[in-house]
Amino acid sequence: MAARGGPGSVREAPAWASLGLGLGLLLLLLLAPGCGGAADKRIEDQAEQLFKSGHTNNWAVLVCTSRFWFNYRHVANTLSVYRSVKRLGIPDSHIVLMLADDMACNSRNPKPATVFSHKNMELNVYGDDVEVDYRSYEVTVENFLRVLTGRVPPSTPRSKRLLSDDRSNILIYMTGHGGNGFLKFQDSEEITNVELADAFEQMWQKRRYHEMLFIIDTCQGASMYERFYSPNVMALASSQVGEDSLSHQPDLAIGVHLMDRYTFYVLEFLEEIHPASQANMNDLFQVCPKSLCVSTPGHRTDLFQRNPQNVLITDFFGSVRKVELTTETVSLRPDLSSMGYSHLKCQKDEELAEPLNYAEQLPVAQIIHQKPKPKEWHPPGGFILGLWALILMVFFKTYGIKHMKYVF
Repeated sequence: MAARGGPGSVREAPAWASLGLGLGLLLLLLLAPGCGGAADKRIEDQAEQLFKSGHTNNWAVLVCTSRFWFNYRHVANTLSVYRSVKRLGIPDSHIVLMLADDMACNSRNPKPATVFSHKNMELNVYGDDVEVDYRSYEVTVENFLRVLTGRVPPSTPRSKRLLSDDRSNILIYMTGHGGNGFLKFQDSEEITNVELADAFEQMWQKRRYHEMLFIIDTCQGASMYERFYSPNVMALASSQVGEDSLSHQPDLAIGVHLMDRYTFYVLEFLEEIHPASQANMNDLFQVCPKSLCVSTPGHRTDLFQRNPQNVLITDFFGSVRKVELTTETVSLRPDLSSMGYSHLKCQKDEELAEPLNYAEQLPVAQIIHQKPKPKEWHPPGGFILGLWALILMVFFKTYGIKHMKYVF
């Protein structure tokens, strides 16, 4: 028999001993120098990946394709969307605005240099800071497609270019007169749903967008997104195939309808949105039911990778600002020695530099709590007619019909 402790008497270590050895080695690895830096590096990589997972900039292409005074509402539609995206943070440098007619300077406009979107002239959407990039006969199918695809002449100014990239979220809004599979431009030409779908595919192949929201307010609008086949495109329309898209807000003083129904209720919804809002696309889908729009709005989300419930309204109607993450402490005091002012070091701290404060990039509080402008009083439509009828009745009762010849 082998002696205890000899080669023949060696027994296997119990399982708890192996487990303890493994835990000990893991603890040593965690406490070893340099492992903390690796963990920090891994966390930074995860944060960087999270930052790169979404879009970094927003663009808007807003197009009114109609001319002539009776299409006043189409210009008001486009300018109202323009006003909303600017209010939510998209700057003019990232907006391409195309207006086929200048209603503000039309000779029939009773109030020149204004375009109103509400009855009784309550809201002027033309304003003092509208930057129209393409106007009048510049609004053509060719120019629109060139803007989308980036195939513009070298002489084209920066303000007329869509300088988007593969991290850009783009809002495209179009309004005008259309039919089954086409949208008219200035009653002289038209763009088809096939041409529009091919333009979006070129944008995707050229990495000109990250995600796209397409909205169209026209008759049979849903036919314009039927041929889309590019990824990451979400589409909304004011009416289904075979339906008309109806106007809204008639104004007797101006003599035309001021807006279309679908755009009116979409903008009414956007007025409640602020840059920190958590409203999502499903909320936007429900803003104009058939009971309000009379037509049946439609939407298409099968090409879009994300769930519309997880897509914020501000992902397209708002703006993001690029942020750089840093783990180092940033000193706000200027380094005077590197600037050649080392002789000022002996002075007191309060004399070296004024205290620096952070300034808000966007006054969110002011936007949310804006006070509405006071409404101007305008007499109702029948008031003037009734006043003239009263004057004539008093005249007839006083002088009779025989004195009418002295009036005329």
